[in-house]
Amino acid sequence: MAKETHVLVVDDEKVVRDGCRRVLSGRGYEITTAENGLQALEILGADHIDILLLDLKMPVMSGEEVLEKTRDTHPDIPVIVITGHGTVDTAVECMKKGAYDFITKPFQIDQFLLTIERAADKRHLELKAKQFEAENIRNLYDLNLEKSRLKTIINCMANGVMVTNRNLEVVLNNPALMRLMEITEKPKSPVPISEIITDEDLVDTLKKLLNGETPEAESISQEFRIKQNTLRALSAPAIDSDGAIAGTVTVLEDITAFKQLDEMKSDFVNMVAHELRSPLVAIRQLNSVLLEGLAGPLEEKQQDFVKRGVAKIDSLLNLINDLLDIAKLEAGKFIQHQVPTDIGKIIKEILELMEPRAQKQHIVLSHHLENLKPVQADPKRIEEIFNNLISNAINYSPQGGRVTVSAKGLGEYMEIRVEDTGVGITKEELPKIFDKFYRVKNPKTRQVIGTGLGLAIVKGVVDAHQGSIQVESIPDKGTTFKILLPVIDTKE
Repeated sequence: MAKETHVLVVDDEKVVRDGCRRVLSGRGYEITTAENGLQALEILGADHIDILLLDLKMPVMSGEEVLEKTRDTHPDIPVIVITGHGTVDTAVECMKKGAYDFITKPFQIDQFLLTIERAADKRHLELKAKQFEAENIRNLYDLNLEKSRLKTIINCMANGVMVTNRNLEVVLNNPALMRLMEITEKPKSPVPISEIITDEDLVDTLKKLLNGETPEAESISQEFRIKQNTLRALSAPAIDSDGAIAGTVTVLEDITAFKQLDEMKSDFVNMVAHELRSPLVAIRQLNSVLLEGLAGPLEEKQQDFVKRGVAKIDSLLNLINDLLDIAKLEAGKFIQHQVPTDIGKIIKEILELMEPRAQKQHIVLSHHLENLKPVQADPKRIEEIFNNLISNAINYSPQGGRVTVSAKGLGEYMEIRVEDTGVGITKEELPKIFDKFYRVKNPKTRQVIGTGLGLAIVKGVVDAHQGSIQVESIPDKGTTFKILLPVIDTKE
């Protein structure tokens, strides 16, 4: 099987590329190398690649960007992340973005080869499965004629496979499905879906697929629990040669381990944040005592040093608070109490609070409110959205600039805009600004202190309120953030 497998190795270190070529070529693999992400994307577009070995930290284009683009253009290619910075967070994030596996440098040869072999097996099994599926999709009722050809493939798959007909009867399954659903006796074929799947939401999804209530080109992903395990189901309609819906195909994967890793990450962030915040608050209080002269007078130079220390402590406390907010967002616990909320009142209060700071930087603040209706929201988190966006607009605007906040009702939604005349954001950086810890690189804004978490929190809060956020920007002219939030139907 190795002779049929084409591996693309992407790493900016020549010694790593040469080492991978030497080890894999000696075992029959066909090897192509690239020293950066752009070269890798060109090769993927021009050549047939079976496995992608991808370094995360590279110049020109990072491995994370290559992974995201590959998931869109070549979703079937197993991507094995190679990095010298192997952490639980990195592993979780890469797996979330679609990586097949994760190994760290320096390589253990046996583990390295085993990972490649598994990816090669997966790739070839999937190619064969697609080939057989294309041949058999014409008549899902007659799948028994092809079971002898499919049996080996589906029985070797670690993920559960379930195919139903138009009557929502299971006509094809594999041992992995029975294991995941904790069914000990082999069911008959066909068998009603209720004897295999007990989750009502998944059954409802399959009914919608059969009724054509979802786009044919889209698959639906959802999670459900079987006792202590969490499973992810990816379901799609099966289309026959005439374009009609002949049934459904569902692939089930056990993601319990990934959920546990995610929970461990959140617990770790919470633990570290709480353990750091308490001593920092105590240190800040002691410094405040010194600044107020309660421990004796300070000379001007000493006072300056203590003030700098307090500023650094405040920056750390802000970072800790942002980390806690992110952890709560990811755990779905950030939005607590939603009540009818007056967005206009919140905007006015925050602008009034920001006015002295804007005047100090010679920034003109203004607002325009039109046809507003109440929004079902958590007022504290809505305040956090506007506080962050308006604060950023002031920070990134030059002296004499303008920051305008507008809100108006648009039927079932309210549109809020925060516009500034600041340094702007380049087209290349716009897709990344909502990523955690990402900060726009601009020489004009080096003095602006931040954690890179503010916009990630803003987007998380907007999403949690069933809203959307978009950004438009022109370098050296300004940036506009546009938020849409659903309003309360006052007719009810």
